[in-house]
Amino acid sequence: MASQEANKIAGAILMAGLIAMGSGFIARSLVHPAPLKELAFAVEKPDAPAGGQAAAAPAEVPPVTPLLAKADLAAGEASSKKCAACHTFGKGEPNRIGPNLFDVVGRKPGAVAGFAYSKPMASTAEEWNYEHLNKFLANPKASVPGTKMAFAGISKPEERAALIAWLRGKSDAPKPLP
Repeated sequence: MASQEANKIAGAILMAGLIAMGSGFIARSLVHPAPLKELAFAVEKPDAPAGGQAAAAPAEVPPVTPLLAKADLAAGEASSKKCAACHTFGKGEPNRIGPNLFDVVGRKPGAVAGFAYSKPMASTAEEWNYEHLNKFLANPKASVPGTKMAFAGISKPEERAALIAWLRGKSDAPKPLP
C-alpha cells in the first residue's frame, strides 16, 4: 500500500512538471518577441557643457520679494513642519541635526555657536536675506554645493515665500520687508 502512495506522489510531481513545460511552450507560441539586433541597449549621454563642467547650472529661481507681502503665515507655519525634524525655531532652543533657526533672516550662514557646519556653509559670505533664503530653500545642494543638508528643497515659490515670512517672524526684531 505504501508503494502505491509513493507512486501517486511521483506521478503528481511528474504531471506538474509536464503541465509547467506545456504552458511554457504554449506561452512562447502566443508571444513572439522581436529578436534583439544587439545584446545590449544603447544609452545616450547628453553632451558635456562647454568649459568641461560636469553639470549644468541650476535653473534660475524666481524672486520671492513680490510674494512676501501677501504670504500666508499659517501656510508658512505648516510648511515649517518639513524643517522641524532637523531644526528648532524658538529662542534659546537647542540645535538638532541642523542649527536653530531663530532670527535666521539677516544672519550670516554658519553663525550659530556650537553647531558643526560644513565647510561650504561656514564659508558662505552672503547673509540669509530674503532672496538668499529663497534660492537655498528651492534647492539647498545647488545653492551651497557641499552642504550637509539633505533636503530636496521646496519647489513652489508661494510655499517658500510663506515659510520665509514665517521665519522672519521668529525674531525679537524682525527684519523689514523689502
